[in-house]
Amino acid sequence: MSILTIRMPEDKHSRLRGLAQAKGISVNRLMDEMATLALAEFDCETRFRARAAKGSPEKGLALLDKLDRAFPAEV
Repeated sequence: MSILTIRMPEDKHSRLRGLAQAKGISVNRLMDEMATLALAEFDCETRFRARAAKGSPEKGLALLDKLDRAFPAEV
């Protein structure tokens, strides 16, 4: 396990304490959860970009058209 020290404005720290308290967890646990979400988002975008680079724009647009026909938008 590692220790991470960060500097932030007191008002932001106070708001994070309030958020953690509202969730019933410690600020440490809140930061751990937020880091996990940030890493998952980064990994997801990285995988998407790698797959998109290999894909065909024409096939992708055709698939989106098929989805639009199957699930028309409600206005």
